[in-house]
Amino acid sequence: MTKETPDLYIIHGWTYTVEPWNRTLAIMKENGINVKMLHVPGLTEPSKKVYEIEDYAKWADENIPDGAIALGHSNGGRILLNLCSNKPGKLKYLILLDSAGIYEVTYKKRMIEKLAKMGRPLKKIPVVNKAFHKFTGTTDYSKAPENMKKTLVNMLESDKNLKIENVATKTFILWGKKDTTTPPRQATAIYEKLPNAELKFYANWTHAPYISDPEGLAKALTKLVEKLKRIEPSKALPQEKENA
Repeated sequence: MTKETPDLYIIHGWTYTVEPWNRTLAIMKENGINVKMLHVPGLTEPSKKVYEIEDYAKWADENIPDGAIALGHSNGGRILLNLCSNKPGKLKYLILLDSAGIYEVTYKKRMIEKLAKMGRPLKKIPVVNKAFHKFTGTTDYSKAPENMKKTLVNMLESDKNLKIENVATKTFILWGKKDTTTPPRQATAIYEKLPNAELKFYANWTHAPYISDPEGLAKALTKLVEKLKRIEPSKALPQEKENA
């Protein structure tokens, strides 16, 4: 029996479980879309290593076959943007879902940088530690093991050197208008840098549409993947960018 080739590869964002994706993936399976969720080392695949963006791009290259369709959510989008920037012919199509990759000097980033420099002192007062992270919006950092704290800082810093304009892969950008983690302005910034992209906003989606609207996300991805499976890359290149 021949194993079915996945129609879509997904690299999840900064999370330690992909369980919240289950509803979306189940609906897509019912719709006949074969999806392979990749487990990111250090997040949903145990690892004690401190990762650089180059490590993750290499990992993605090894786990996604040439000519595939791949989706990156949040940090997963950052990984795929770096992969495609360095290997323009790697993917057939790239889908970015509320992706990271734009460098902005935000309050949250400044706090993570400060926390990285502070090290252990805050941990000695658990109640203060919890309240501080909730107030500053740095829970991703506070919940991370030590190696992933350093990895997260590396990921944020890597955006300074990401050359999005080098990504020649046909790209479809799907973004939630209610996203407060990677706000809509970042979608526009990515879109403006990409030479061959389409951008579509969704009114009810948050940063994690697989939680806020799993049915809507499944419907959008099913429709897009079905479309991409039917056409050749050369026929998909628009004369002008589309912005919906």
